[in-house]
Amino acid sequence: MNSSPRVFKGIALFTPGGDLVYCIDPYKQSRWHIHLCGVFQQLLDLPEPPHFLVPCYAATIDRWLDPHTQQLQTTAEAALPVLRYQSLLNVVFKTDGVIWQATPPWKEFCDPIVLSTYRQQFPQLWENHDLLVQYKTAEPDIHSAPALRTRIGEPSLGTSETQGHVLRLFVSGYSMATERTLHKLHQLLEESLGQPYTLKVIDVSQHPDQAELDQVFATPTLMRVWPQPVRRIVGNLENTDQLLGLLQVADE
Repeated sequence: MNSSPRVFKGIALFTPGGDLVYCIDPYKQSRWHIHLCGVFQQLLDLPEPPHFLVPCYAATIDRWLDPHTQQLQTTAEAALPVLRYQSLLNVVFKTDGVIWQATPPWKEFCDPIVLSTYRQQFPQLWENHDLLVQYKTAEPDIHSAPALRTRIGEPSLGTSETQGHVLRLFVSGYSMATERTLHKLHQLLEESLGQPYTLKVIDVSQHPDQAELDQVFATPTLMRVWPQPVRRIVGNLENTDQLLGLLQVADE
């Protein structure tokens, strides 16, 4: 393993079986945990990137220089299930003695019952393959279509009455299923909303930064960004009543 740069962002992703992929990013912006999901897809021949691992099996370390003191500062966080690997994390990131803190738990994603639903589709993730892989500059071979964007109407900035609804649909690649979902959403929005709306489709493999910013760990995910509060539906988008509930703003 090469020595780490003095200032960097480090990301790591484990599997339930204990395999590890990590990355050292001196630019602090070009690598995200979703990239590591793509690496696991390649290495273990998975049917799709295991994005559901991110909230439960990820770790992040950030080293920077304090602009006032010029002292090196470090923050290191890891999901609770992988805190037991902090000695290994310090070895791969060359950060001897750093104490890793637990990130707030994502109970809705990391409940053992929820995770067990993925085991039949991704059995390799629960096996140990003695993998310890550094993801460098080469992109994993992830084939996906460019981000799809669609805007309906001309919403303007301002209150909810003038701006209308702002929605984001996060998908993993473009497929017929994505097209069917878009058709259903457009039809529902046209029929149920009496005001302009914006629907933006984001491919998480092309825009992992936006997915992590919005804390999207599974696809498809539909988010209502405006009006606030932010709401989301993860997974099945076939339930019309659930979709209408996402759009409902009265009495909130």
